[in-house]
Amino acid sequence: MRNKIAFLSVCLLACFSVSFAQDTSLMYLTLSPELKKDANAVIRDNYTEITIDAVDKMTIKERRITTVLNKLGNKHVDAFANYDNDTKIINLSAKVYNAFGKEIKKYTKSKFTDVSAVDGGTLYSDSRVKYIEYTPTEYPYTVVFEAEYKTSSTGFIPKWYPINSYYLSVQNSEYKIINPEKIETRIREHNFKGYDIKKMSDNDIHYIAKNIPAFEYENNTVSISELVPSLIVALNDFSLKGIKGSATNWKEFGKWRYENLKNGNDILSESVKSLIQRKVNGAENDIEKAKIVYDFMQNRTRYISVQEGIGGWKPIPADEVHKMGYGDCKGLTNYTKALLDAVDVKSHYSVIWAGSEKKDVIEDFSCMQGNHVILNIPNNGNDIWLECTSQTKPFGFLGDFTDDRNALVITPEGGIIKKTPSYLNEQNIQNCNAKITLDSKGSITADVHMKSKGIQYDNRVFIDSYSTEDLIKYYKSNLWSYNNNLEIKDANVINDKNKVFLKEEIKATIADYASLTGNELLLRVNVFNKNSFVPKRYRTRNHPLRINRGYKDVDQYTITIPEGYKIGYLPEKYELTNKFGSYTMEIKKIDDKTISYNKTLLIKEGTFPKEDYKLYRKFRKRIAKQEGLRIALQKL
Repeated sequence: MRNKIAFLSVCLLACFSVSFAQDTSLMYLTLSPELKKDANAVIRDNYTEITIDAVDKMTIKERRITTVLNKLGNKHVDAFANYDNDTKIINLSAKVYNAFGKEIKKYTKSKFTDVSAVDGGTLYSDSRVKYIEYTPTEYPYTVVFEAEYKTSSTGFIPKWYPINSYYLSVQNSEYKIINPEKIETRIREHNFKGYDIKKMSDNDIHYIAKNIPAFEYENNTVSISELVPSLIVALNDFSLKGIKGSATNWKEFGKWRYENLKNGNDILSESVKSLIQRKVNGAENDIEKAKIVYDFMQNRTRYISVQEGIGGWKPIPADEVHKMGYGDCKGLTNYTKALLDAVDVKSHYSVIWAGSEKKDVIEDFSCMQGNHVILNIPNNGNDIWLECTSQTKPFGFLGDFTDDRNALVITPEGGIIKKTPSYLNEQNIQNCNAKITLDSKGSITADVHMKSKGIQYDNRVFIDSYSTEDLIKYYKSNLWSYNNNLEIKDANVINDKNKVFLKEEIKATIADYASLTGNELLLRVNVFNKNSFVPKRYRTRNHPLRINRGYKDVDQYTITIPEGYKIGYLPEKYELTNKFGSYTMEIKKIDDKTISYNKTLLIKEGTFPKEDYKLYRKFRKRIAKQEGLRIALQKL
């Protein structure tokens, strides 16, 4: 199968005009062993030059030379450029060279593939991307990508990440801003310590980074953005999509955004206002009204993915979203806010960094940040947050996509940084109760009841939409795949969106579950929630330990043994506690025919020094050992 490579990304790239003879040779042999170690690709040179000609005029040039060492390095070429109505590509080219520096492929601007940057709707049809498709026939190879574009939007100044990925090394990276009009700028340096980075001027923004070796990925660690250096630049006076603004702090920035959000984008027709007002008639309070509005929005819209900065930073008008029945996060959030305005419920458009890895809007540096928008409803100090892109999420529940991080809340008085709700440790609980009957052949029948809350609910609620066939497949091939001969006789899922929990009721059988050895039946007592995770072993650990999500599992089983057998020796209660959490397991004899199994596992979220990794691994190994514990039932 041909392995086509589409070099796509979300950033705009560009070039500069220094001649090729002035750069490092493109021959593979000239790369140092240090840069090739653990690398799938090497950035030979990346030069970015940004000229701020005016508050509403910016030119960006970049030249990026990437040597790809193997197929895993193809994604690092990033030979693409985005454009729209106010961003014009001036120059665009790419050349491909073999390991000996010989040119083997050339792309002019007209040979780049040109497609819409947005799928799923016509509301953002002006957002497009040009990229190259190249199928390598041998490795290593080198791509020289050059681009230049002009834009009137100076609110999105490209950030500088000398290195931004694992298994990628950097020989030279240079970032320069030319500011002839002396427009006031602010900068934020992050993680520069420990890297060969030089500031080339005290008065201008000009940095050079050299010889950054590749980072090898390690499990259970912090985001790479916390490990690598970066530079953010913002103008005090800027322009976005033809709208000029001034801001040096979040209050000023939020005030500017609010005024422009209100500029015709929140208008709904009188018929739509009357419709939603009738629907909330009789609601006892603002929260009841908000629930009705949220349900109305979920049932009549669908989501299309368009990030902030692509397809504009402003939402499309609320009335247009109502007519079309779809929108991106900006449009759907603004539409929901307009509906709430129509029924006199206060709410605030809020910008956030979304993703399973938590990332904050930087509290002490105002600029265009975030990749997602949600809605904030003030509620006497217990704010409610709505994810308006979901047609299924319960009212007021965010889940792991936007929880526990700073968001910019845009109010009439200005911007405010607020923290979204967190789902920590014990809040993410799963209770599993089972009645299990074992027969003399070692087979079992079981009634299993599970209840999940918090992030455990978020991780499992998708099964609510499954057909019976898919649900059975999920239990057999996914959740309990470690149980051979498992059969699901019945399964029922109850999704309580008001109390935000998921209940699962399953009737199951497992043939030959316990093994017959001589006069004994050997039974693994943890049938339905075996947690055998053990972190990967590292001879040398380089990065901190990060437990991204804490959770709690509580398992309670009663096991009835077959006639003709008696309960033999039962292990003592096992308890284990440290900084990472706790584990308790107890097996008790209820009567001559009944055993109880009780287990509680608590894992705590947190970041720990790299030296703690071995201790954490030991902790999980001891738990995994207990999870596989067997007891012997003796034949009479």
